[in-house]
Amino acid sequence: MDQNLRKYCVCAVFTALCAICSQIQIPLPMVPINLALFAVNLAGALLGAKPGAVSVAAYVLLGALGAPVFAGFAGGMQAIAGQTGGYILGYILAASLVGWLRARWGIGWLRLCAAMALGTAVCYAFGTVWFMAVTRMGLWASLAYCVFPFLAGDAVKIALATTLTRRLALPLRAIGWEIH
Repeated sequence: MDQNLRKYCVCAVFTALCAICSQIQIPLPMVPINLALFAVNLAGALLGAKPGAVSVAAYVLLGALGAPVFAGFAGGMQAIAGQTGGYILGYILAASLVGWLRARWGIGWLRLCAAMALGTAVCYAFGTVWFMAVTRMGLWASLAYCVFPFLAGDAVKIALATTLTRRLALPLRAIGWEIH
């Protein structure tokens, strides 16, 4: 199989993984808990900065065009413009940062966890500022809805994504995917 075709196929798999993980959720009043950041971290860590961001951007574009890929089978520009839209757009930044940091720091356990934690923090920051602008809530109320309830779960997601990245790096190399 052509190397470029392989890369497109792997990126498409991660686009689908983002859509699937978004549906595994616990609804909360303002922002649902879901597994999207788990998929985003995997995309960045396993694919690298650019392909990881492209695969997540494809997920965002699918949703923006109306495909029901966001949490709760939401889709369309109203989902992007809504109170969780900043997190959805922040996924692209997170995947890119995780991939960039992983390329520089390697896939050692603590370094990879740190890269994913920083990517998650960027997503939190972008999403929370967006949430504040849309809802007109203050910082502390927004953090109470958008960050504090997610910290423990996202720490678990980071640990699982780190473990999976370390286990999948070698098989991906075997099919010709370069993990830099």
